[in-house]
Amino acid sequence: MSNVLRSRRTVRAFKPLPLGRQLVEDILEDAATAPSGANIQPWRVYVVSGAVKDELGAALLAASRAGTVPAPAHFPDPLPDVFRGRLQDFGARYYASLGIDRNDAAARARQSERNLSFFGAPVGLLFSIDRRLKPHSWIDLGLFAQNVMIAAKARGIDTCPQVSFAPFHEVIASHLQMAPEEVTAFGMSMGYGDPDAKVNQTAMPREQVRDFARVVGFPE
Repeated sequence: MSNVLRSRRTVRAFKPLPLGRQLVEDILEDAATAPSGANIQPWRVYVVSGAVKDELGAALLAASRAGTVPAPAHFPDPLPDVFRGRLQDFGARYYASLGIDRNDAAARARQSERNLSFFGAPVGLLFSIDRRLKPHSWIDLGLFAQNVMIAAKARGIDTCPQVSFAPFHEVIASHLQMAPEEVTAFGMSMGYGDPDAKVNQTAMPREQVRDFARVVGFPE
């Protein structure tokens, strides 16, 4: 299991290979073993492929270019220094892997638009939750999504979790006929990653355990 966890990475370039419906459903069945408070299982996921995925992607791109969707605000402003440093490091590594100058706003915008077509992956997933639930239920949704990524990787399938879909809830809800009480939390691309794509080869550093964990009470 450690090998699966450590081999999972966010993939933003995919091979043009399909994923079968049963394979995706098997992944979701494994993912549904995720824990949730009082077992309420608050997650909902919409799986799109083929023409449905393409039509949704086109609608999202049109909404983005029309300026009818508010600019996403994934982080607070100002972002605390420790997090801003990591964000800047990510941006430098990410755009360098694509050969995009960080000052080239047009190229960065074109790359951001690729989020909305699931980076060319054969399968897209949209995760939603009942907007009436409290924050701890959103943690449950995150646990489920992590299970999806690990269950996929155990089968040799790659993923990319994407919060970029969240601002487009109205477009997504209309296309997928979501219930009024649902809200889009994030999306995910799924498919076979292209190992030759430089963007998939870029390592993102992680903090050491000693930096993020305080461990007490154990014998020396």
